[in-house]
Amino acid sequence: MNAADDARVEPSARDEVLRRLPGLSDAELPFRNQHLIRDHLMREAAEGRPAAGRAGRPLFLSLAAAAAACAVVGAFVLSGSGPAEHPRAARPEPAAVRFLDRVAWAAARAPAPSVRDGQFLYTKTVGHSTALSEVAGGGMEASRIDQSAEVWVSVDGTAATTTRTARGTGTHPPDGKPTLNGPTYRFLETLPTDPDRLRKVIYADARLNHGPGSGSTTGPDQEAFVMIGDILKRGGTPPGLSAALYRVAARIPGVVLVPGATDAAGRTGVAVARVHDGERTEWIFDEGSLGFMGERTVLLKDGTWGRAGSEVTSVAVVGRGVTDRPEQLP
Repeated sequence: MNAADDARVEPSARDEVLRRLPGLSDAELPFRNQHLIRDHLMREAAEGRPAAGRAGRPLFLSLAAAAAACAVVGAFVLSGSGPAEHPRAARPEPAAVRFLDRVAWAAARAPAPSVRDGQFLYTKTVGHSTALSEVAGGGMEASRIDQSAEVWVSVDGTAATTTRTARGTGTHPPDGKPTLNGPTYRFLETLPTDPDRLRKVIYADARLNHGPGSGSTTGPDQEAFVMIGDILKRGGTPPGLSAALYRVAARIPGVVLVPGATDAAGRTGVAVARVHDGERTEWIFDEGSLGFMGERTVLLKDGTWGRAGSEVTSVAVVGRGVTDRPEQLP
């Protein structure tokens, strides 16, 4: 774009686009990085509704504003999750959809990890979970269990996973063929990065194990949310796939935004969450970098596991890297 084109982007138009497209900075206008709005425009085109320009405003600005305005509706419509499939589930909260769109953009621009077969992805976490134990009189008592750990996972799945905790170091041999619930980095590289195709893969697995007739009370929507969170927590996800996972999450019914969430390391960020059976599962992100910091599950009502507001689990990611062997630090 030349200087003359730049001059035609009046301040009012610039301000409106910055307001309507969270995630863009003023330095990125007038759209030298047009890939940042491509997803919005593609969603609008897929709906088959041409955006109408306003007199006196460049067409590409009108398209971008219209695409941003319809992103929330388009994300739900394109997901294929209509009322017939989720009759009682609330649509994704607009604020959560917008925030996940920003997170997806940031993830897509992150550098891919440089890995080789035979290496290991290292993740260090701090946190806790809750266990129930029977006490005298037949009651149940909740107690906190330390879940802080360092984990080395084989890039290609040919070596055992090594886990080091305060209780010692152990290994777990490969389970065989990798799956969505037990992936390797090479397996994740084979997954589609198109959100529509990736959603079909995730929901096929979620419905198989948690859909009608499975006997599960979790349900495919909650299972899809938990599955995506587990993949993100493990780390070492190809950037294109990370972005697609966030865009799939933005289409899950019931997803909401929770400001001011604190992770197990004491860091405060913004959480994307989903409520199921009186518990709110949260993914916590750094408000500045939009990086994934950790996840937690919070009770929304008093029960066996604790009082409302208590954390059932909380795990924060405090270190990542690539090593040549288990127990080696990056």
